[in-house]
Amino acid sequence: MDKQQTVDSKYIQQHLANERTYLAWIRTALTIMGIGYFSAKLHFLSTIYFKGISDHIAQMIGQVSIGIGFATILYATVSYMIKRKRINEQTFVSPSYGLIVWSFAVFTLCILFLLYLIYV
Repeated sequence: MDKQQTVDSKYIQQHLANERTYLAWIRTALTIMGIGYFSAKLHFLSTIYFKGISDHIAQMIGQVSIGIGFATILYATVSYMIKRKRINEQTFVSPSYGLIVWSFAVFTLCILFLLYLIYV
């Protein structure tokens, strides 16, 4: 029985690299969500009295980090599918806009952490 070569098998290294990148994005998303959730939770477990603005910032850190995490998972999935198609069509172009958007999102989260540390 003669096995026929698929389009995916021609570019197996590229597809495997694409999968590794996808899984790295997923790990990053889970880490961002976990750090935000646990830092907000830690704030509310460690405070004995109402601290005003620091409570709001801690809440925002949790919400923003979970939002960034979900958006990262969505972006990673869509990006994986687009790259998979473009690898097979030999029309792949490395995107740079995604890095700018996610860098800005993480920068925003870092600013929230900084504000939290200032007001605690």
